[in-house]
Amino acid sequence: MPRQADKEFDVVIVGAGVTGTALLYVLSKYTDARRVAIVERCGGVAEISSHAAHNSQTLHFGDIETNYTLEKARKVKEAAEMITAYAGRLPSGAAGILHPMQKMVLGVGEAEVATLRARATEFASLFPASRLIGADELRQLEPAVMEGRDPAVPVAAIYSERGFAVDFGRLAASFVEEARRLNPDGIEAFFGVKVGGIDRRGEGFAVATDRGEIACASVVVAAGAHSLRMAQAMGFGKDFTLLPVAGDFFTAPKMLRGKVYTVQEKKLPFAAVHGDPDVLDAGRMRFGPIARAVPVLEPGRWRTLSDFFRVFRLDRDTLKTIFAVNADPVVYGFVLRHLLYYLPFVGRHFFLRDAKKIVPAIKAADLRFEKKLGGVRPQVADVRAHALLMGEAKIAADGLIFNITPSPGASVCLKNAEDDARRLAERSGGRLRFDDAAFAADFPRAA
Repeated sequence: MPRQADKEFDVVIVGAGVTGTALLYVLSKYTDARRVAIVERCGGVAEISSHAAHNSQTLHFGDIETNYTLEKARKVKEAAEMITAYAGRLPSGAAGILHPMQKMVLGVGEAEVATLRARATEFASLFPASRLIGADELRQLEPAVMEGRDPAVPVAAIYSERGFAVDFGRLAASFVEEARRLNPDGIEAFFGVKVGGIDRRGEGFAVATDRGEIACASVVVAAGAHSLRMAQAMGFGKDFTLLPVAGDFFTAPKMLRGKVYTVQEKKLPFAAVHGDPDVLDAGRMRFGPIARAVPVLEPGRWRTLSDFFRVFRLDRDTLKTIFAVNADPVVYGFVLRHLLYYLPFVGRHFFLRDAKKIVPAIKAADLRFEKKLGGVRPQVADVRAHALLMGEAKIAADGLIFNITPSPGASVCLKNAEDDARRLAERSGGRLRFDDAAFAADFPRAA
């Protein structure tokens, strides 16, 4: 890679996961940005959190995520529909990216059934195609959920035919392909290039890399947990720390036809255990996630240990935050229970109860802990408020944006990209314009 100081880019995007590549596409199609660079430390697109092995593979709409309020579900649904609209317009179609399948959230026991009944009524206008179903329909639609279940225990589900598993890695690759098609001479991708820092340079910025310097008018960092590290290096986000949480999975032979989620604990920012077919292997399904705190920023990459300690300041405020978070019985009960799931040989036996809630006939011998599945979520905590941030964490200044953990992650990538592109246009002093008419034509409900 040659030195780029003499090449002024309109925007430099740091990170080629699904969040960064979605912005690359949006800038290419809906703005007049002519020169855009994307810089990625890995050798290709979506090799970390956006890879299909490292996330839930779920396109979240908010209908089966019971920790979402009606208002949050409305926003997430809008964002998810942007992805289905985009994929439907691809010249090659959505094959390999979107995998249609049924989905449901399962309630077991009187309290959970009552929760779902109330939720189905409240959310009916937003999700008219979803419906509350009982044991008889469950037995027809998802037989493994009912086989071997105690008939004396009440059971119900909010069910929808319109669900999708997503290969977010392929989605990210398609964003890059489309951006290059739209702007073949103005897109530059630098893979295997590590960003060392970002400095203000006149009215713009200089992005320092291990292969030279890149000059630009604006910078958007979409590098997961590394985003906070870069922000803090520039003096932003000093009130935040990271508590990285690994989300791992057990696998089993395929028994489910679609995605089966369980009722979420509202005090936890982590997804409740669910079971679903694996887009990477048609013969197996995944159960999880199970979670544990880890001192790294990327799954299985211990070289990011030093990066972790750059943002995890072991000071009084951080220790108070950790204590406050874990003082809640719901949280420390969750932490202790999930630690048992990681024990060698016996972990799957402890996890069996969670799996049986979804598939009663499953046996411990069916379960296998997969070391190569799962990812690291950069859970952000506010060290002043001594609390976890339950939603999106974004830091923005003039011409500079750091995306740390868009919520709920990949499902909102295009909406997040729209918001970032609009923000860059608004603060560009007229240098960058967003094409509202073109965007509204492609995404009429999201406009």
